[in-house]
Amino acid sequence: MARAHPQSAGERTASLGPGRKRRRGGAAPYLFIFPWIFGFLVFTLGPLVFSLIISLFDWPIVGKVRFIGLGNYAAMFTDDPLFWKSLGVTLKFAALFVPLNIAVALLLAILLNQKVRGSAIFRTTFYLPSVISGVALAMIWSWVYSGDYGILNYFLSLVGVQGPDWLNDTHWSLAAMVVASLWGQGSMMLVFLAGLKGIPKDLYESASIDGAGKLRQFVSVTLPMLSPTILFNLITSIIAAFQQLTLALLLTGGGPMKATYFYAMYMYENAFKYFKMGYSAANAWFMFLIILGLTFLVFKSSEAWVFYEGEMKRAPGAAKKRRRSA
Repeated sequence: MARAHPQSAGERTASLGPGRKRRRGGAAPYLFIFPWIFGFLVFTLGPLVFSLIISLFDWPIVGKVRFIGLGNYAAMFTDDPLFWKSLGVTLKFAALFVPLNIAVALLLAILLNQKVRGSAIFRTTFYLPSVISGVALAMIWSWVYSGDYGILNYFLSLVGVQGPDWLNDTHWSLAAMVVASLWGQGSMMLVFLAGLKGIPKDLYESASIDGAGKLRQFVSVTLPMLSPTILFNLITSIIAAFQQLTLALLLTGGGPMKATYFYAMYMYENAFKYFKMGYSAANAWFMFLIILGLTFLVFKSSEAWVFYEGEMKRAPGAAKKRRRSA
């Protein structure tokens, strides 16, 4: 009597119906991405929805929770002068920080893109400040800016200049915060450097043959080809400007005279100093709306100055006109 041969794995799979094969194969991808989905729901989407809910409540850490609807938002605009003060300081900081941040990062990327010996060492050196923790960075800058023994005032004294007490002077404290915030340029610099590496060399050769100098090549070739990278860095700089907290909290505590009292610090103190969680959540959602609005304006303006894949973006309505003519 002949023995039946055991089925191979392929034969067993083939013997399954098409529905069962689809079910077995369809579950595997979801199992692989389940940790990410779980983390997103628990640590991102869940807290986001919860913060929106508690922004509608008078929600002290200790005490009775009371529903007040849009009362927190109304109080922000009508009964809280610190809201307007912190928002004004943050807008001033952003107006200084965002263009300088992009300009410095682009300048460093251009310098590091030159073919010189030891360029890898320079790249590592310029990137290192971006991996320093905020606390360590604050300690370094508190030493640099000190009015009594600061290294910055020491160097100024060598040329006969009496430097101010940078962090305790209302005229200089915000500028000092901008310079300290520019220190961690590593990530943005590398993004610009990657964009520079992706520009075809023949564009520069063609511009050089046409008689364009270095400045003209930068304006007519480098900037247009880098415009998508500039768009990305512009948006991330705006977000970083509105979320500035660590340096101000450790260096000045919002002083002097609230000159460095950023909106993020105002939101932080409402939550963890005054324990008004619902009010702080309303502050956070208003910050989100501001960043969303500014990002939308930047994207709308990008139609006029961002250059994609070797082709200028068509003007609005051009595609419709072409379809009509066809």
